[in-house]
Amino acid sequence: MNTLLFRRAAVAVSAAAVLPLALTACSSDDSSKDSAAGSTPSASAPASPSADDSATMTEPFGPACSSVPKEGAGSFDGMAKDPVATAASNNEELSTLVAAVKQAGLVDTLNNAENITVFAPTNDAFAKIPKADLDALLANKAELTKVLTYHVVGEKLTPQQLEKGSFDTLEKSKLTTAGSGTEYTVNDSSKVVCGNVPTANATVYIVDTVLMPPK
Repeated sequence: MNTLLFRRAAVAVSAAAVLPLALTACSSDDSSKDSAAGSTPSASAPASPSADDSATMTEPFGPACSSVPKEGAGSFDGMAKDPVATAASNNEELSTLVAAVKQAGLVDTLNNAENITVFAPTNDAFAKIPKADLDALLANKAELTKVLTYHVVGEKLTPQQLEKGSFDTLEKSKLTTAGSGTEYTVNDSSKVVCGNVPTANATVYIVDTVLMPPK
């Protein structure tokens, strides 16, 4: 009898010892499953635009673009509706260029051209030229026409084409471009400060230095 009681007590003690271990194991398994479920990789976040992506965009780019009005004829939307000479006349930063174009009698030439690119010097670009030299240039229609038509290429150029380009101008000489992303130079000296600006018949790249054709 005592032996039987002793065996039953031993079984009970063993069961009591095993039960917590079993519960602990189950709990550990459930925790591992939850942890595994929680560590499932989430959907990848969209990649941020790269410098190459910015070169393929259709929007204007460059530090000087921020000074363009948001509304009206001088805004990007307004300029897109007008031919290039008219569009430029609505941009205060291009008033010297517009005056030069009128002086040379090129308004209709530019407005009636199709699918061209204009490298448009800012007022500050013209201000880099000594006043006596600028006055002499504006007074010489033939020379002024030569300089202004050197800023015009007979096709619409994309930013990608500017990365390492050489293009014939309406003046007949070539100009070169280089750069990437949103930073480009023309003839290694003039920087594009607001590029890829659309007008009704042209793409405009506003530059910080007047381009001079080869002698």
